[in-house]
Amino acid sequence: MNKENSPIGIFDSGIGGLTVLKEVRRFLPSEDIIYLGDTAHLPYGTKSSQTIIKLSIANILFLLRMKVKFIIVACNSTSSVALPRIKNFFSLPLLGVVEAGVKAVLEKRVKKIGIIGTPATIKSSTYQKLILKKTKGVKIITQACPLFVPLVEEGWINSKVTEEVAKIYLKKFRGKVDLLILGCTHYPLLKGVIRKRLKGIGLLDSAEEVAKEAKRMLRRANLLRKKNVKGKLSFFLTDYSPNFSKLTKLILKEKITPKIVENV
Repeated sequence: MNKENSPIGIFDSGIGGLTVLKEVRRFLPSEDIIYLGDTAHLPYGTKSSQTIIKLSIANILFLLRMKVKFIIVACNSTSSVALPRIKNFFSLPLLGVVEAGVKAVLEKRVKKIGIIGTPATIKSSTYQKLILKKTKGVKIITQACPLFVPLVEEGWINSKVTEEVAKIYLKKFRGKVDLLILGCTHYPLLKGVIRKRLKGIGLLDSAEEVAKEAKRMLRRANLLRKKNVKGKLSFFLTDYSPNFSKLTKLILKEKITPKIVENV
């Protein structure tokens, strides 16, 4: 197989990365894609740095065995904690969601920024460091939201429980930020709940920026698929997820049957 016809690999700790997958398919419709959701170990965001790095390497090696040409890390915890330490160990291009998100923030030129993410993402300060490295005079407020990922994975997207949790997490941002970075690929699914609490504040979902950057990187590396065909989609999960079908239908508007792989 020519390298340009090899698939793109995408992985996340669960199914939040489907928000990234949706945009990648929109911008790169001819590409074959292999998606790996490490549902056996989610959430990553409450785990130690060493564990996140170990799991991330295992996911990358799995996708390499599938002969992918490019990997998108659709997990903010991995992008923040693991990717800066491990990306130089691999010869193929790896793209994380954090870099793409920061690039989009800088283009908006806002001075009061909020960031929500998993405990690991917030503790790493990766978003803050990258933003402050590129611009000055910016005020940043952060909040770890450890319950958001399990709520999404359970399918409780518009529940009263989720609204009450959001009320607690988001109160510090009201009237104090102009833009809120959704620093986890699960969080775009909670946009409706978040907007109820933070009316008038812009929400940054980095999924579209990741897809655009992936296309640019593939073009520069001469890896874009030239065939005008509809790309195939393959799904792998490391554990059965009872809400997978419901969430894939919600996000991708189609029914997906995943393969379960126990030993990644």
